[in-house]
Amino acid sequence: MKSPWISALRSVALTVPDLAAAEIFYTQTWGLVLADKSQGVAYFRGSGHDHHLLALHEAAGTPQLRLVTLRARSAKALEEIAQAAQAAGGVVERTGAALDPAGGNVLVIRDPDGRRIEVVHGDAQRANDAPTPQDQPIRLAHAVLNSHAVEKTREFFEKALGFVLADRTRIMAFMNCDNDHHSIALGDTDNDALNHVAFLMPSLDAVMRGGGRLKDKGLPPQWGPGRHGPGHNAFNYFVDPFGIVIEYTAEVEQIDETYRAGQPEDWTWPPGRIDQWGIGQMPTDHLKQAQRRVFFMPHLD
Repeated sequence: MKSPWISALRSVALTVPDLAAAEIFYTQTWGLVLADKSQGVAYFRGSGHDHHLLALHEAAGTPQLRLVTLRARSAKALEEIAQAAQAAGGVVERTGAALDPAGGNVLVIRDPDGRRIEVVHGDAQRANDAPTPQDQPIRLAHAVLNSHAVEKTREFFEKALGFVLADRTRIMAFMNCDNDHHSIALGDTDNDALNHVAFLMPSLDAVMRGGGRLKDKGLPPQWGPGRHGPGHNAFNYFVDPFGIVIEYTAEVEQIDETYRAGQPEDWTWPPGRIDQWGIGQMPTDHLKQAQRRVFFMPHLD
């Protein structure tokens, strides 16, 4: 599998109404580290090599999704993606130097339904052998974007960004760009909101301890713990204090060109079960509503 142009999901950028409170939550509770800060925006890193995984911009009202940032395999890939995106019905919004402290050169595109994807090459990275605290997120595992027209959105990600379908279930299309089973997934629903953002943890124990830590802070799991079918990853889902759905995950399946994409009939569960374990809490109404509220900004500042 693998995209010829994209090597990874690097980061996401969102708005929050209270940046000071967000900094406290994402450092003291979620486990990230403040990487950089300027007027009205904060950048948070994990223990891995990415400069940041999460950028939060202060803005009143319901959170909005500013950018999903992917890392390109080469500088030439930016040019090729720009051409492919336009041929696939997308729009090139911007090219040039990155506007965040990680630097590098970027291409910003929008798909026909308004999803804004930034592709970066040459951004700053930390040492790969950075120490890993036992419960600190390492990097982003995936972002799930809802789609009212999944097959059309899937086609755009394939043609414009080189993603490959890893698995298709009744409610999700899992898109592969490298060794992780999926870095982007497309939720089959009636809206185009952000479904959730998943942070890769060092171990299954870290996923579980993280759940306990959030429960102690009055934010119990809204789905899980459990183990998914496609991707085989363990999970624990939460809604942050601002209404953004976030996930701790671990043990994401690594795949190569020998992997064969499954279809909905390959991913079915017994009645009343929607994961491999069947022991955790089912998705709450709070989670389901939060998965429908955070939309892409119509334009950047």
